[in-house]
Amino acid sequence: MATVLVPMILAGGKGERFWPLSRQRRPKQFLDLDGSGTSLLQGTAQRLLNLAGGWENLWVVTGAHLEEGARSQLPQANLLVEPEGRDTGPAVAWAALEAAKRYGEEAVLGLFPADHWIADRDAFEQTLTAAAELAQQQGAIVTLGIQPTGPATGYGYIEQGSRVGTFCGLDAYQVSRFTEKPDAATAQTFLDSGRYSWNSGMFLFTAGTVLAELRTHAPEILLPLEAHGVAAYPQLPKLSIDYALMEKTQRACVLPAAFGWDDLGDWNALERLLKGEGDDNVAIGHHVALETTGAIVYAGEGEVVATLGLEDVVVVRDGNVTLVVHKSRTQDIKQLVKHLQNSPEGRSLL
Repeated sequence: MATVLVPMILAGGKGERFWPLSRQRRPKQFLDLDGSGTSLLQGTAQRLLNLAGGWENLWVVTGAHLEEGARSQLPQANLLVEPEGRDTGPAVAWAALEAAKRYGEEAVLGLFPADHWIADRDAFEQTLTAAAELAQQQGAIVTLGIQPTGPATGYGYIEQGSRVGTFCGLDAYQVSRFTEKPDAATAQTFLDSGRYSWNSGMFLFTAGTVLAELRTHAPEILLPLEAHGVAAYPQLPKLSIDYALMEKTQRACVLPAAFGWDDLGDWNALERLLKGEGDDNVAIGHHVALETTGAIVYAGEGEVVATLGLEDVVVVRDGNVTLVVHKSRTQDIKQLVKHLQNSPEGRSLL
């Protein structure tokens, strides 16, 4: 690449589907979910550091209530602290403005959620290098598409249009359209066509390109930030970068990638990542199991979880809370969290 990559890690999410391990001041990105001793945020930074060329070019965008935790986990990184969460559209706009001031509008920025799991770091770096070349050479806003492994209904999909070139051995395509989470039948149709990727939520672009496109398609976000900086945040609309820009721009390109990926959306992700052949259950911490199969168990430090006669459940013991939920209902943990928010006793558990 002609210039270093400037990674912008988005670390403001709540990760409510990992409650009770994730709490308001200890969200998912601060957690070590695989027992490696490294949090998701730290792991994301480590795999981007080489392409960034050092900590001085690596940025973390987070909320004011998470600033202390982010600084503790990544003391060497640059922090952009949002006074309040307004979704990813304002976060990207502010990050691009700050990066343009520091590095110039030709700098290649990368947008990365803090809570993804990547299997093959070499393939990941190759893909980012290819995406950066595409962004520089064609002024593209590049989204990394994940090759589907099944007709998943929990992801957005990207349809490939015409091929725009080959970069570092990888073919890139114009984006024909984005589709939000489809039903099972539609997802199977997408898979059968061979023209669709999962939307990873990872994007690369030059600062100048994304600012020009935001000025055209989302002036209600960019113009107040240009005029008033972070002080404009309370008046900004809550919009994701997908709705604010990606579904409107004509510069969107997709780079289908295969580097082993998971977005760690809920507790079931641990089974996909950690369950070995022949294992009855997946456990982090001390789990005593009798006649239990298909369980995902997390026991905090000093805690023990014992199960008898259970099948396909998630059991989490953390401090003063125990969660027991069927694996088919883990997406609904967010609803349980909302229920707790509405009671004085419950709020203390968040």
